[in-house]
Amino acid sequence: MDDVVETRPQDKGANTFQHILDKADKIEIPNLEKLGINKILKHERLKSVENEGSYGKLNLKHYGADSYAGHQEIMGTDPKKPLMKPFVDCIDEVKEALEKEGYEVEIPDLEKQYLLVNKVVIVADNIETDYGQIYNISAPLDYISFEKVMEIGQVVRKNVKVNRVIALGGHEVSPEQLINSIEQRDDGLVGVNSPKSGVYKKDYQARHMGYGVDPSKQISSILTKENREVTLIGKMQDIIECEKATKIPAVDTELVMKKIIENIDKMNEGLISATVQETDLRGHAEDIQGYADKIMLADKYLGNILEKMTEEDILFISADHGNDPTIGHSQHTREKTFLLAYGKGLNNINIGERETLSDIAATVAEYFNVSNPENGESFYRLLVEDK
Repeated sequence: MDDVVETRPQDKGANTFQHILDKADKIEIPNLEKLGINKILKHERLKSVENEGSYGKLNLKHYGADSYAGHQEIMGTDPKKPLMKPFVDCIDEVKEALEKEGYEVEIPDLEKQYLLVNKVVIVADNIETDYGQIYNISAPLDYISFEKVMEIGQVVRKNVKVNRVIALGGHEVSPEQLINSIEQRDDGLVGVNSPKSGVYKKDYQARHMGYGVDPSKQISSILTKENREVTLIGKMQDIIECEKATKIPAVDTELVMKKIIENIDKMNEGLISATVQETDLRGHAEDIQGYADKIMLADKYLGNILEKMTEEDILFISADHGNDPTIGHSQHTREKTFLLAYGKGLNNINIGERETLSDIAATVAEYFNVSNPENGESFYRLLVEDK
């Protein structure tokens, strides 16, 4: 991003896809090559094949490099700048609010401060993203139901003003595992290291509670209002609020891709929106080859998706931010994202550099001839007009 030196100097030089190609021991992505990824990356490791899809770049309109804000922007929300505040600054206020609701609340460690609610739920900073933007409500779901975790999360949400509060949990993880996974970052944030805790491994559930987002103005809700089908898969269903959508939780990349293919067969007319999350997790782990492995797995199933597409289908592939595993830190990186758009009979051109991720949602709206989302400018005509 052009503003990275001023807004996120730690991300200067980040280029996720380029650096994975530079340093991975193995990476083969024939389907992404076919769609035109190398027209953007121009990397000597990739084959220079004729692109069958259109390609371009998307700027992030949201502040920072945040999954929640990025997903909302993709769906057509005009992003609002969040308040940034570490959890320790409001820990006493949140503790008092929870106690008023009848919860037992402790601050077990005065050096690394977090809240322990009813001896099983941890309220703390999210240490996997930008400073002071997100608080996590982490829970072992063998000890408390996710509905009860959500109730705790809603109390926290009402009493803080940061961008996002995430209620999350998994099975076959103990309170002790969560507590033992609490870490303090160099910048002072304290929270559960979610990948290390094991919370993602078994029946993971999450709900993201944000601010400044009107779901009714997103393409998902606009389509369901017009009686079109909408299916949200993976992190999309964790983050996007759409009451009438079919929601399919999934973290495992192979499962996400299989669910996309399964729902292509089921759906008559509508939108399937899915997130491959394990690439992001490999970025947080600074695991270059692990990242490449997940890209290759997604590319393998991408071939099946392309085979199933009819003359009326359109495929868009992009990202919500960067997560460069080589940059020297384990957080998201503020980068322009790649854009690939493909349909049988559609143009295979350079779409150019766009101002916002929301251009995807605006293009979907024009294709379906429904009202525009809050943000974004359609590039649909570029895909269909005579060359």
